[in-house]
Amino acid sequence: MFYVYILVCSDKTLYTGYTNNLESRIKKHNEGKASKYTRARLPVKLGYYEEYNSKSDAMKRESLIKKMNRNEKIELCNSYKS
Repeated sequence: MFYVYILVCSDKTLYTGYTNNLESRIKKHNEGKASKYTRARLPVKLGYYEEYNSKSDAMKRESLIKKMNRNEKIELCNSYKS
């Protein structure tokens, strides 16, 4: 299984990525070992995620989400919390 996710950083910015192990990836982000962007904005928390059967599909969706504006990403996060 592959996951596309949005993290909410401590400064309220958003980070989008993909992984094949969501729990481990979030842990690595919070340890400062996953990305330069989130390393300076700890702690992060999961705002949204989607599951995919293929890496290709996950990467395509990640690209689409990254092209969304902030309000559209926040809407995704809000739908996840509902």
